[in-house]
Amino acid sequence: MAQTLKFGNKVWAAKEESVLAYNDINNNYKPLPFSFSRASIGTRVNKDGLIETMGQDIARIDYTDSADGVLLLEPSSTNLATYSEAFDNAYWTKSGSSVVSGFTSPDGTANAFKLVEGTTNSDHSIYATFTSLPSGIYTISAYVKKGERHKCALADRNSGIYVSFDLNNITVIEQGGMIGNIELLSNGWFKLSATTSNALTIIVPQIFILEDSYTTGLPIFQTYTGDGTSGVEIFGAMLEQNSYATSYIPTSGSSVTRAVETCNNSGNSEVFNDSEGVLFANIAALANDQTERQMSIDDGNGINRIVLRYNSVSNNINSYLFNGSVQGGEFNQSLSDITLFLKCAFKYKTNDFSFWVNGFKVGEDINGSTFSDGTLTDLNFDFGGSFNFYGKTKEIGYYDTILTDLELETLTSYRSWVSMVNELNLNIIYNG
Repeated sequence: MAQTLKFGNKVWAAKEESVLAYNDINNNYKPLPFSFSRASIGTRVNKDGLIETMGQDIARIDYTDSADGVLLLEPSSTNLATYSEAFDNAYWTKSGSSVVSGFTSPDGTANAFKLVEGTTNSDHSIYATFTSLPSGIYTISAYVKKGERHKCALADRNSGIYVSFDLNNITVIEQGGMIGNIELLSNGWFKLSATTSNALTIIVPQIFILEDSYTTGLPIFQTYTGDGTSGVEIFGAMLEQNSYATSYIPTSGSSVTRAVETCNNSGNSEVFNDSEGVLFANIAALANDQTERQMSIDDGNGINRIVLRYNSVSNNINSYLFNGSVQGGEFNQSLSDITLFLKCAFKYKTNDFSFWVNGFKVGEDINGSTFSDGTLTDLNFDFGGSFNFYGKTKEIGYYDTILTDLELETLTSYRSWVSMVNELNLNIIYNG
């Protein structure tokens, strides 16, 4: 058994237009870099837990939900909120509230604001208005940190749909016509998001302070008399025509688009064995949006290929081999949540195929052929320029001979309960 290609697994190196995979057999290091492109800046969360801007064509190793880092690949998206940080600008309407500057934001600088409730008996919020938008699903997101108040909401003021949050308990209190998500960052900051359930053409994204006694009900109609000093800290508002929130896109007077990312062409014909081998990946999807997202080893033309993919079936991971016009070793596995990290491995050899997910053999096939010598040449985060693999990648490994069932079980399992909980980004409630 030889692992002829390694990528990630806590070891990362990147420069403009390249991120490094490698071969280290017999401690002889050979570079097998991916070609990377993104025709814009992009942001990531760095090792210190701070939002950091990365230059054009530089891959983002992100530490939002993994201390080991992940390669983050995202589709193009546009932040339509033209003043994402300047909440004191007249662009943002204050309703029963005011803002105070000078608070430390998730990027480590003093450019966050505190949203302060007024002393009137009213709602206490801030909002911007968007009209005549293309009909579609939209996601509102913002970074929020609790102050004297620990409950807040994101809403569309125009339609009255909303999601309310409890920052003390890190929970979504209620979803009223929107789909909500809460994500804990560093230094007490949370990234909150709310996605519309139906296509809209007018959006008025609104951030509410909620009274501590708030339990359920439309935040836009929840009024109370504020004390003039209490509130929450806010930063980084976004409105995207997307079914989930992507990484932060800063704006300062106009909408900004983060370009699509591609990462392809690692390896060569000497790395990949055409007759047998194993492709291993430790990955997570960005969302269960039922789009096709593929990782493939192919011949440079897509006629022959080995594929791991999130396909159009909800919460499904799939693998297969395609030899010319014949598809073999196809396996599908249903998952509870594809946004959780999983370890999977696809084994291929003539009349000997199997698929392993999180320590279990979930599919086996004893019929099918592989490839002629010199066929496989490239490892790509797409298939033939389509079906880009948008997701988070902790590790990829390629083995040029098949592994035993015990080796595959070990490869796709976790070494301890704590490591499993940590890698799946879960909270340890009890550790006896």
